[in-house]
Amino acid sequence: MVEGCLFCRIVNGTEPAYVVWNSPETVAFLDTRPVFKGHALLVTRPHVGTLADLSAELMTPLLAATQRLASAMQTALGAQGAFVAMNNVVSQSVPHLHVHVVPRTKGDGLRGFFWPRTRYADDTEADEYASRLRSALAEPTQV
Repeated sequence: MVEGCLFCRIVNGTEPAYVVWNSPETVAFLDTRPVFKGHALLVTRPHVGTLADLSAELMTPLLAATQRLASAMQTALGAQGAFVAMNNVVSQSVPHLHVHVVPRTKGDGLRGFFWPRTRYADDTEADEYASRLRSALAEPTQV
């Protein structure tokens, strides 16, 4: 835990979030300003600032959870695929390593790296998206 880190507070449960994945090493939750609904952020449980700071012990669990979350986008949300990205220092709005996993569908309008963000209509809609992803992530891995 790093004092003042928003993502550490989410991991610790002291900051509300729509959590979709919990493992001993990682936590994933809905982005509050998603590119598309279902856009999730995956973080390491221990505070890691940047990719360069990521330990070898956390590398595999982080990538495995990323893979599983990307697959869940298809199962839970009907996406055809996922956009997976990680900012490192530049454009890293929260200085806690995190992976963006965004549901994608052909023709969804996402072009390049400059795109508008959307919002959930209300807490009920955000909770419904989080619930669908949690359900898909609870299924046995088929990777």
